[in-house]
Amino acid sequence: MLSVRPKIAELVFQLYGRSLHPELFEISQSRSIERGPYKATVQITSAGHLVTWKSGDLILTEVATAAHHPLPKKRRLMSYRLKGERSDNLQCRGGVNYEISFCLEPTLPDKFLAYQQQLTLQATRCGMLQQFEASGRLDVGAMSYINVDSRDKTLRVRAFHTFPEDCAVLKIQSLFQLPK
Repeated sequence: MLSVRPKIAELVFQLYGRSLHPELFEISQSRSIERGPYKATVQITSAGHLVTWKSGDLILTEVATAAHHPLPKKRRLMSYRLKGERSDNLQCRGGVNYEISFCLEPTLPDKFLAYQQQLTLQATRCGMLQQFEASGRLDVGAMSYINVDSRDKTLRVRAFHTFPEDCAVLKIQSLFQLPK
């Protein structure tokens, strides 16, 4: 298992209109969901997360990872550096709607530690939590917490990734929505 995460300045968000090979990633946890006409796999990786959503023959894959990670360019629909705030949406064939918003929040060290404690508490109730080893310089390691809300026509994924070296929290929310 990777003990430290990439620096926040090296992170990217990408969306593909295809699946990506899981062997491209170091996966810590995985959860599969089947609801109504869609299937999804949500995975926590060493650098962020990977979500693959499928309905019929439409496949959308979102990934938050390091920019130097070798990913294909074929059928890449979105690509953003993970800095500041951003929102975007994409209308897909068959009336499927995809929405993404992310925010990278720098914070003070004491507030950062409190935030990590809140994520741990929340994860005891629901969601997926992965705690990574400390880097050696700091006593606290990075965390990833993902909460999935699955409905008949929507899948909402809320991901929180912490970066202790930078005292920063990355919040990503995505919505996969079938037509009503």
